[in-house]
Amino acid sequence: MTIRNDAFSHDFDPTSLREYDIRGIVGRTLSADDAFAIGRCFGSIVARAGGNSTAIGYDGRLSSPELAEALWNGLRACGIQVLNIGRGPTPMLYYTAATHETGGGIMVTGSHNPPDYNGFKMVLGGRPFFGAQIQDIGRMAREGDVVAETSAATRSIDMEEDYTTRLLRDWDGRDRKLKVVWDNGNGSAGDVLTALVRHLPGEHTVLNGTIDGTFPAHHPDPTVPKNLEQLIAEVHARHADIGIAFDGDADRIGLVDDTGTIMFGDQLMVLLARDVLRNDPGATIIADVKASQVLFDEIAAAGGQPLMWKTGHSLIKSKMAETGCPLAGEMSGHIFFADKWYGFDDALYAAVRTLGVLARSGRRLSDFRKSLPQVVNTPEVRFDCDDVRKFQVIEEVAERLRQAGATVSETDGVRVLTDDGWWLLRASNTQAVLVARAEAKDAAGLAALQAALVRQLAASGLPAPDFSGAHAGH
Repeated sequence: MTIRNDAFSHDFDPTSLREYDIRGIVGRTLSADDAFAIGRCFGSIVARAGGNSTAIGYDGRLSSPELAEALWNGLRACGIQVLNIGRGPTPMLYYTAATHETGGGIMVTGSHNPPDYNGFKMVLGGRPFFGAQIQDIGRMAREGDVVAETSAATRSIDMEEDYTTRLLRDWDGRDRKLKVVWDNGNGSAGDVLTALVRHLPGEHTVLNGTIDGTFPAHHPDPTVPKNLEQLIAEVHARHADIGIAFDGDADRIGLVDDTGTIMFGDQLMVLLARDVLRNDPGATIIADVKASQVLFDEIAAAGGQPLMWKTGHSLIKSKMAETGCPLAGEMSGHIFFADKWYGFDDALYAAVRTLGVLARSGRRLSDFRKSLPQVVNTPEVRFDCDDVRKFQVIEEVAERLRQAGATVSETDGVRVLTDDGWWLLRASNTQAVLVARAEAKDAAGLAALQAALVRQLAASGLPAPDFSGAHAGH
């Protein structure tokens, strides 16, 4: 039942309420008033569920402290005690919510977006808070559907040492000392990363370790090759074994091998899956629909049960909890460990586990990469399509494929398997775009797949996307 609180009512910019988070441009579509309203509504949800505390953290963006303070005030007005962990990476906030068993957790972060963006990632009762739950925040604010105003305290806690110590507990690289270059990208992991490498064996170089919300070195998105140029140059200069990069809030990882070649999220997942399956044979390993077929085949070859699932970190985490899966990953570099860890995406933890596997293997990372079946594929191609029309297009394409008797997975959009390889078309959950990708054993097969995809788009009245940037070896 809705209980209207006439003292409180708020309207969000409708573009800010996304599928996986609340996000906008500070001063245009996101403000401190929005942050207060989020706290007021989320705090009401926690209170009604019987909780009395919520952990709060924030990244290094210039707007984050003000938004965090407004968020605290909204939560405290619901009688919810705030556990303020201060500035740091998103996974440290998830870790705090898990280990302190708070009713909820909210991270103020713009993640990998430009400096003028910011947002809020939320967990409730140990589960991701997303989709219809985020839309309900909008309804609650608009209707004033919040608990009666009261007050509670803010308690500041320093989680950096606890979190770093826990990361180090699962280091298992034995005696091999690796030479590692890290690129923090001026993101919010900087202080934790500095403490972490102090205790890891080997030789460590940290680039852009200072937290700076203007991101002076480069944009903090390790999935974009241009943003890895500095890391690649340093790996070459230092003859390093590996280069590791993080996004702005360190829930996504990027890798460069000892030759300076970029390794993608699905390639890293092969390395990690083989290791996890040695101790947990037959386990289910989840990857998103954009991942290479090589990953699914290699999971099966290692004795695991590959499960293709929908793209989106909240969706993956929910599926992990449902299936009891020990490891999952996305092409975008979100890596989720429930094996020894807590099931959330954590680039720092993924890095520790990756270094351990590499050190124990006695091999070069480039040797592992070259040992994988070689394929050619397109990058993830995103092209504009109206927010309503994008879902209609997917259904039209799916229906034509059904009628043609094609081999199709409709887990998330359409992923079509042919003798040449596979192609994917899906609607983004966060933007007015369609996403396409294709992969084949050779260039001729890739051209055939792209042509098939373009024919389907044309049948729905859409022009061909730009597939330039197809590459081999992934």
